[in-house]
Formats: sequence, C-alpha cells, structure tokens
Amino acid sequence: MSAAAQVPQAASASPMPAGVTDPNYHPLPGRLGNLTVMQLHTLEKLKKELKEEGVFVEERMDDAMLLRFLRARKFDIVKAKEMLLAAEQWRKDFGVDDIVKNFDFTEKAVVDKYYPQYYHKMDKDGRPVYIERLGQLDIKALYAATTPERQLKRLVLEYEKNLTHRLPICSQTSGHPVETSCTILDLAGVSLSNFYRVKDYVSAASSIGQDRYPETMGKFYIVNAPWAFSAVWAIIKPWLDEVTVEKIDILGSGFRESLLKQIPKENLPKEFGGACECPGGCSMSDAGPWNPASGEAAKA
Repeated sequence: MSAAAQVPQAASASPMPAGVTDPNYHPLPGRLGNLTVMQLHTLEKLKKELKEEGVFVEERMDDAMLLRFLRARKFDIVKAKEMLLAAEQWRKDFGVDDIVKNFDFTEKAVVDKYYPQYYHKMDKDGRPVYIERLGQLDIKALYAATTPERQLKRLVLEYEKNLTHRLPICSQTSGHPVETSCTILDLAGVSLSNFYRVKDYVSAASSIGQDRYPETMGKFYIVNAPWAFSAVWAIIKPWLDEVTVEKIDILGSGFRESLLKQIPKENLPKEFGGACECPGGCSMSDAGPWNPASGEAAKA
C-alpha cells in the first residue's frame, strides 16, 4: 500500500475534487484532496492577490491550475505568482487566444512524414500519451513544409487542447483528476547533425512546456537512445529543471517492457511493442476518448 493510501482523507485541509468516482484514487501531495493547512492558505492567498490586482482570469485560473504553478515553485507564493504573471504576459505576447481561435496547422499530414508528433490514447493512470519521433526527422523536407514558428504555434495549440479538452475527458473517463501526460520520445535513427539543426525549436518547446504549462508532465520515456545520446543529453539537460529531469527514463532498444508496464498493450502503437494499428496510421488518428470519431469514447 502506498504512503498516500495510508493517510486518512480527513488529514487533508482541502476536500476531494468534484467528480471523483474512482474508489482507489489517492491524490498526490500538493493537490486538491491532499493539501496541508499551509498549502491551502497559500492557495487562497494567491487567489486573493490575483483578484485584488485585477489579473485573475475566472475561466482559466481554477484551483487545480493555480496549484500547478505553486507546486512548480514549491509553494513559494512570490515565485509562483511571478511565474504565473510571466506566463500571462507571454500568452498576450505570443497571441495564445488568437492561436486557439484561428490557427490551422494545414500542413499536419506532410509534417507527420518528417517529424511525427501526436497524442494517442491513454496510459494505465488515465494520462493522454504523447509521442514524438525525433529520429524520423528530415530537416530539409520539414522546413519545406512548415516553419519553426508554425511548429511552436501548433505546440501551443495542442497544450491548450490538452488543458481544455483532452485532460478533462481523460479525468471523466478515469474517474479521477488527470493533470499530466505520458510522453514517449523516440530517438531511433537520430543523427547529431539533424538534432543540432532543430535544437533551437526543441529548446523553445521545452521552455514553453516548463515555464508556461508547468506540472503537466507525468511520465517521460526516451526510447531507442543511441550510443551517442550522451552528447544530445548534454545539450538538452541544462534546459530542464530538476523536477523535470527526475521524471525522465532514458531507455535503449529494450524499452518495450517498461512501456507496457505503464501503457496498455492495446493502446500502444505496434512500432513500440504494442498492439495498436490505427487505420491510416496511429500518428494521424488522434485516437482517444477525447475524439469520438476514433471509437475510443465508446469503449470508455
């Protein structure tokens, strides 16, 4: 039995979040349903300050969202507030609301051939699985089809879809809050020269994930890591904070057993040792309970 399971629910200063139907759900520390008195006080204080300063956004800044920023800064209210306000300014500067309303990544099918990036079904904890195949990168063909700027807009659009659509539906399907994703980064066939040419995009993408959408990474598997990966890791690691680095499992070619411990075989694409073969390819299916057309919603 986990430590979380041994702690009586009454020990939390905050009630269990609404909508929980999973009898085995035990919130991790720092989440609704498992807050100390001090953490709850810090949450309420942050909310009060944001409202008094006229920067509180009712439709986005629910308690779960504010807690993500607080956890990212170890409940230091000054640092968490600074991080949150910086993210809000970035939203204005980057035009996030306009991206959500108007951006259309029309080149998706072409880009998928040269740099597959996609969400695909759920892991055993109810998280949406995100897969990125950096080893298939064809930089010349990729940048004939799109630009780094449009790739980042697509990334932000997918983060927003995750928060407003995928995660709520995964939560409903699982019977407990789902706030994070499970990522597979496939490095099969990656070359240092190609990686170096795309490193500015990868760096910018990492920064957006950590600084603007904190605490949304649950599991992160780097698979098919080549012998030369130490050189790539030396470049990537400084971009990541300590908490993020701790969530990353670096695996070689013998990764299937590790993935199948976390992801049901029927949900894992066949190329990663699973049994899923979506019509037209998993990378273009957007299969999951969030997409009724995929048939997953009916199964859920």
